[in-house]
Amino acid sequence: MNYLQATQEITVAIPEICDDLKQTTIQSPYEIIEFLTDKMKVMIRQNNTDCLFKCLQKMDDLYEQGDRMVKDAIENSFIYSLDNCTAFCSKEYRDMIFSRLSPELQKVYARQIYSHSI
Repeated sequence: MNYLQATQEITVAIPEICDDLKQTTIQSPYEIIEFLTDKMKVMIRQNNTDCLFKCLQKMDDLYEQGDRMVKDAIENSFIYSLDNCTAFCSKEYRDMIFSRLSPELQKVYARQIYSHSI
């Protein structure tokens, strides 16, 4: 799946963010992943877990089905932003968010965190 297909998938799976997405010009995999990540940051702050969980599930789907460029965007944008997104959450809320990531994205996160500590 390329970024254009990913954008269409997001509009179907997460109708709550469709209006904002329609007002945004998406021209690369990074732009769609950054858009979705920014939306998740807002949902985390607003404690909107229903929509947040839909977004996390869609991010997992995009990582599993996406082409190399979509996967790179998820690894380099979303995964990199996770700590920032959850910085002011309680430990329980943060753990709940991370528990919703697929095992594959959890591995990517761990690999990224440990590679930066070198």
